[in-house]
Amino acid sequence: MTSYGTIPTSSSPGPSTNLEYISRAKERIKTGLGTRRPWKLIFNFHSFGIPASVADAIARVRTNVAFFRMNYAIVALLILFLSLLWHPISLIVFLVMMAVWLFLYFLRDEPLVVFNRTIDDRVVLIVLAVLTVVFLLLTHATANILVALLIAVVVILVHAAARKTDDLYFDEEATGFMTGVGGSTA
Repeated sequence: MTSYGTIPTSSSPGPSTNLEYISRAKERIKTGLGTRRPWKLIFNFHSFGIPASVADAIARVRTNVAFFRMNYAIVALLILFLSLLWHPISLIVFLVMMAVWLFLYFLRDEPLVVFNRTIDDRVVLIVLAVLTVVFLLLTHATANILVALLIAVVVILVHAAARKTDDLYFDEEATGFMTGVGGSTA
């Protein structure tokens, strides 16, 4: 038997497998952050105004939260992170739990299997959320966490209510049509 013209491959897990995992993880992070809207669009001061009524404010909040959800999540996490700067143990727990979330929930390619049983994503989500809250509460930073979350909710609601929704486009076709595909965005 000859192996002329074939390229030898290695089936043992090694550096190429690790590089594959890292590249898939980077791609998933880019995809997840791809739903983030440009910060310039969020802070476009010409798009702010007082809502005409409570119904208008509620409609703006619903639209803006749906449109800017990734940006709002980043803002909330940043506020929580900043509130934990004075509690180093809580900050370490927060960062460790973020890493656990990344590897067990966001960056997984295949279902989680524990003791030869497949664990549903909803179960993983609930368990990770409960563990995150419990571990952060065990660090005795409860007041900081609650105040940070309250501040985040207030900041997000104020922005969402004040930001007009006239210039937001949900589908790519409308965005491409309004910006002129291949043209400049004047």
